[in-house]
Amino acid sequence: MTDLHTDAPNPAPDDEWGTHPPRRGAMDPYMSETFTADPTPFVERLPTQSPFPPIADYGFLSDCHTAALVAPDGTVEWLCPPRFDAPSVFAAILDRSAGGFRLGPSSMGVPAGRRYEPGTNILETTWMTPTGWLVVRDALVIGRWRERTTNTPTAHTRPPTDYESHHVLVRTITCVHGQAQIELLCEPMFDYGRLPASWEHVEDDPMSVDAVGEDGARLRLISDLRVGIEGSVARARHRLKTGETRYCALSWSRLLDGPRSADEALRALQTTSEYWRGWLADGKFPDHRWRGHLQRSALVLKGLTYAPTGAMVAAPTTSLPETPGGERNWDYRFTWMRDATFTLSALNSLGLNWEADDFIQFVADADRNEDGSLQIMYGIGGERELAERELSHLTGYEGASPVRVGNGAYDQRQNDVYGAVLDSLYLHTKEYGHNSQRLWPVIEDQVRRAVEMWHLPDQGIWEARGEPKHYTSSKLMCWVALDRGARLAARRGKMALADEWREIANEIHNEICERGVDDRGVFVQHYDTDALDASNLLIPLVRFLPHDDPRVRATVIAIADELSDNGLVLRYRVDETDDGLSGEEGSFLICSFWLVSALLEIGERKRGRQLCERLLSLGSPLELYAEELDAATGRHLGNFPQAFTHLALINAVMHVIRDEQMAPLA
Repeated sequence: MTDLHTDAPNPAPDDEWGTHPPRRGAMDPYMSETFTADPTPFVERLPTQSPFPPIADYGFLSDCHTAALVAPDGTVEWLCPPRFDAPSVFAAILDRSAGGFRLGPSSMGVPAGRRYEPGTNILETTWMTPTGWLVVRDALVIGRWRERTTNTPTAHTRPPTDYESHHVLVRTITCVHGQAQIELLCEPMFDYGRLPASWEHVEDDPMSVDAVGEDGARLRLISDLRVGIEGSVARARHRLKTGETRYCALSWSRLLDGPRSADEALRALQTTSEYWRGWLADGKFPDHRWRGHLQRSALVLKGLTYAPTGAMVAAPTTSLPETPGGERNWDYRFTWMRDATFTLSALNSLGLNWEADDFIQFVADADRNEDGSLQIMYGIGGERELAERELSHLTGYEGASPVRVGNGAYDQRQNDVYGAVLDSLYLHTKEYGHNSQRLWPVIEDQVRRAVEMWHLPDQGIWEARGEPKHYTSSKLMCWVALDRGARLAARRGKMALADEWREIANEIHNEICERGVDDRGVFVQHYDTDALDASNLLIPLVRFLPHDDPRVRATVIAIADELSDNGLVLRYRVDETDDGLSGEEGSFLICSFWLVSALLEIGERKRGRQLCERLLSLGSPLELYAEELDAATGRHLGNFPQAFTHLALINAVMHVIRDEQMAPLA
């Protein structure tokens, strides 16, 4: 067999798939006709019912190798085996004809309820039909470590745990009352929907059928339902009666193995449940009314972690639009170095120290540039080249195009990365009491690179694709790099180096305060504008200035009052910023959570707590968050679920909890 995972360099040992010439399948669980992109600008179209579910209505599954998104009707609309950044086999979320996998009642309707089984990433959907009640349970299976002789796992650079992905999606369906007609529909479309699978019955195995590509790519569907083949679709129908459970499993492991009975499927779900609940029990979650939000966000972050390396993807999806019908569509299935500080802060605050340490070791392992600097982003296996290309054969979510894979920002100059890495290493040192010797070269190289680059313009924290600017937040994070570097050098007894770096940190500090502040005493986006930028909310959070400094207060209040839409924070105003793109965008959730913390810092405690309460109420029905919100409607926009948002949620909620513990509101 050959590799489907051709778009990610250095595939893992069991990535045995293939690529295919372009063709299309036809299964569409939402409508009978293929959805095509409307050339009319989105804002000019007449209101019509979208064939796509709202982004916030998807459920998220993970086995810490890859992820699946499940639509409300029970269709898996996104799955990229064997790892997050592989080409999809189901991509109906980006094109209604790009493949899906449904299990549920024959008459779709609307589920009576959906939830995660408490403490897990196992999705449970309850259906009420005219004749009976059904419960569907979905999970990407994590089980006890299996010997390499039975199923060769992906090679680990981090120490593996006692549990490991079994590279199989398991779905069970149970009738709890009455009886109901159910159906299974499975239509894989390899290589981002370019080629429908052909199906083959497995010799001497009546329970299995294989989805096969021209060059030997293979998935195995195993079920105790009687499966028939209709062109590119594997299909089954059955009348389920009270107390009866049936199952199906889709495998991409080396041996294409999976449960051979409903009882085995239920045991696989039980083992997966034990893994998630055991992992969650190792955390330290405060006894607080928002404990559930913290736990769900922690489970999302763990689910976005690639277990073999400790890397965390920004999101498991690509090209879910930031602007409805627009071009702000990006591939987020990579690891951003700037997430490091927020990752370490959030994970350490919840006692999830192993995950925090694994991420730091991923940073230490990352190949550096010739000048010693780290890239702003890497592939989850440490890949450096993430070439961006467009998939013109896909219509995009609600017609938003282009659909992109890869991310061209990987080789941008973004000077904030040095501070993000140094701050995370400093947090790691405070938590563990020391950094290993192998981390010191990373520290020294990043500080020296910040010294060389801080005075130069760059693309900024938001990866603008316009002309480089002297962004205030980039200078701020270069100051962080020098400040934290000096502290770390002093801890190692390198006092001369600490003094040298501290002197440069003071130079950066003075320039920011001189050139990065407008006549009102408000920190601006960059040196040549009076425009606001939400990234300056980090000024009090990284301890650049005391919380009671008038410039800090003026900046936080200006952003809260002037850079907000319906109380939710924008990154910047697109009419004031040359980001190289067209169209509007929603409010950025991470910025709104930053504002919670910043308001608390400047003493606006009631306002900060109220904003946090509101943000928690705006999560999806399953308490998941995308990157952005439409401030007018509360609609989630962008890739989903978004690690950055959940990291910021944890940090903001913990900030509120600490504030409440210090003093109740009057």
